[in-house]
Amino acid sequence: MALGLREAGAQVFGRDLLSHQQQQLQPARCAHHLHHHEKGARRDGPADAFWSRPESRIWTTMLLLGTCLLYCARVTMPICVVAMSARFDWDKKQSGLVLSSFFWGYCLTQIVGGHLSDRIGGEKVLLLSAFAWGSITALTPLVIYLGSAHLVLMTLSRFLMGLLQGVFFPALASLFSQKVRESDRAFTYSTVGTGSQVGTLLMGGAGSVLLEWYGWESVFYFSGLLTLLWVYCMSKYLLNEQEIIIPLEDFASSLSLSKQSKLPWKQLFKKAPVWAVIVAQLCAASTFFTLLSWLPTFFKETFPDSKGWVFNVVPWLVAIPASLLSGFLSDQFINQGYKTITTRKIMQVVGSGVSSIFALCIGHSSSFCRAIVFASACIGLQGFNHSGIAVNVQDLAPSCAGLLFGVANTGGALLGVICVYLAGHLIESTGSWTSVFHLVATVNILGLCTFLIFGKAQRVDTDTAYTDL
Repeated sequence: MALGLREAGAQVFGRDLLSHQQQQLQPARCAHHLHHHEKGARRDGPADAFWSRPESRIWTTMLLLGTCLLYCARVTMPICVVAMSARFDWDKKQSGLVLSSFFWGYCLTQIVGGHLSDRIGGEKVLLLSAFAWGSITALTPLVIYLGSAHLVLMTLSRFLMGLLQGVFFPALASLFSQKVRESDRAFTYSTVGTGSQVGTLLMGGAGSVLLEWYGWESVFYFSGLLTLLWVYCMSKYLLNEQEIIIPLEDFASSLSLSKQSKLPWKQLFKKAPVWAVIVAQLCAASTFFTLLSWLPTFFKETFPDSKGWVFNVVPWLVAIPASLLSGFLSDQFINQGYKTITTRKIMQVVGSGVSSIFALCIGHSSSFCRAIVFASACIGLQGFNHSGIAVNVQDLAPSCAGLLFGVANTGGALLGVICVYLAGHLIESTGSWTSVFHLVATVNILGLCTFLIFGKAQRVDTDTAYTDL
């Protein structure tokens, strides 16, 4: 039985404001000892704007699969690059050009995708982008043989892939801010976020088998067709036709920040809590990209006899339950009466602070087993960020959570490029891996301290009365 979303994102936000103003006029609602869920509904919007429990479970499962497929499509090129380089006679610089083109596209659509999701609904942006990137992935083996410029065609394909996938996580932030209750957001987001590790592991295993048995083309066909199947299931069972169709005039108007918008953009970006979560997010994202890029090389050079499947798989296996645990603990703390901002900061201390301690330990490890344990702990504990800064964006501005998350993620991707390059420079100049992990810890602590000092969890996107969370 289809479970259609009842209203578009912009309409939901309008009703949220109207409902909030009406509730302010009711004396009974002004009592100081309201139940926690009543306060959450009054702060975030009417109860019927959120998913019911059955709807939430179905949507969480499907979005988890979507995140998994997102990463399956993302890692197709890294898996196939060696085989494709041999086939098309690419050198290391040309292979690097193809690989890096994804991230340049990825940076460009974060903000636009988030703003578009806030205006027309995150579910629509997710579905349209997934259909586009799934189609590109499935058609890549056909497109690359259209002409002799294989390098140009593949670089363009990966750039478009980055553009289309750049909207995914901002759209998730926007969708959850409007459809998931505050007390459930951390677990929902952390559960969906584990799809990144699941997708990486799935394609790492299945993609390697397909590559060996059927060639690199089969990896792209497999990932692309699975994504298109997911889009079909989403459109058939969770969205009706009216919710999928977007009038062109609505689409065009949503791409610009209207001067008549009710959101005080200038005031919003003057708020210290907004910049605190942006700085913390870009620091956490950049250090994650640094570890993702350099940990395999560290293990290969430091422990030459180590098995690649161990250090490429074990840390990501640990990250899955760690992320789920963080979401469960976060929601439990809030349901037991802890302030939202206190809970978010506790999760972030673990995600950025404790993980940095293990990052420093990696550089001083003298045995492979210890290094694997420390690396797994570091990567795993970073999953607690899903229940800290990632959902704090939704606490601050549920009406424009997608746009703010896009700003933070864009900064994180750009800073990640800088940190990855700087890490390589430090290795060359010092000859020691210790400096790389010092860089990771320093950037992490900078973001954590900023969030601990200036971070808040009260809404800053409306003119409603101050509510201490």
